[in-house]
Amino acid sequence: MIGHTDPGEQADRDFTRARRRAFLRKVGSFLKNEPASNTLLSFEEVKSALGAVEQVYLGMRTVEVSKIVGSVGRHRDFDRAFLPSKRELGERWKRINRLMQSSEGVPPVSLFKIGDAYFVRDGNHRVSVARQQKIEMIDAEVIMLKTRVPIDSHLTAEELLHKMELRLLLERLPFDRVLPEVEVRLSDVSEYRSLATLIEGHGFRLSQLWHRFVSSEEVLRDWYEYSFRPVSEMIREEKVLLFFPKRTELDLYLWVVRNRDRLALEARSNRVTQADAMDDILRKRHRRVQLPGTET
Repeated sequence: MIGHTDPGEQADRDFTRARRRAFLRKVGSFLKNEPASNTLLSFEEVKSALGAVEQVYLGMRTVEVSKIVGSVGRHRDFDRAFLPSKRELGERWKRINRLMQSSEGVPPVSLFKIGDAYFVRDGNHRVSVARQQKIEMIDAEVIMLKTRVPIDSHLTAEELLHKMELRLLLERLPFDRVLPEVEVRLSDVSEYRSLATLIEGHGFRLSQLWHRFVSSEEVLRDWYEYSFRPVSEMIREEKVLLFFPKRTELDLYLWVVRNRDRLALEARSNRVTQADAMDDILRKRHRRVQLPGTET
């Protein structure tokens, strides 16, 4: 028949094209010095980092293929775009490809859902072929895992470290329950523990002042009212984040607190205020901007 394409030949071409795309993506990520950006997420690592424990069966759903970003046990077989990373996957991949081209079709995949991201429990090859064929939606049996730390389908391996530290912070201090209006986001992954230690130190001083046990909820509310909120208001009023576009409000808060302690030590005085520390940071920033090549 004129124009007829043999399904086997089409599957061979599709797999060759998928392997070529996988190779080019791998080279591109290395040239950009971002190999982790092309890595399919490991469900086990994400679950461990987020501390997800409660499972809820959602049943059959239609899921956006682009939101499937990881796999249970097969994350090394495919890249972040679910392109096959190993030639040995060819036989099964091409068989699934032929089935998806035919009228027979394939059964639904099985997925875990965390936040807005999905992880393949069963059906990695089906997802891979669907991505290659630019299929946007796929039928899936879905199990949702609940976690205190929100994630979406843009999660990367590097961001996962931040999510893990955020989860550990929330286990020490219940920001999400007590201060949901505060965006707990820090640029340096090590600063989550520094923030927790600083707030717990605030709590220790409160317990000495009030001569009783102080709950973590009370500590957070007092810290927010008398330490964080005044600095936050200064940051917003002075539009300080415009000078540090890659930083967060909590980053600047920690800078101000540490700078105040440093200035107080240098001046041998407890009269140094948070406003003094903020002014000192801004003065140094303006001096750097005046010098060529020193702007950050």
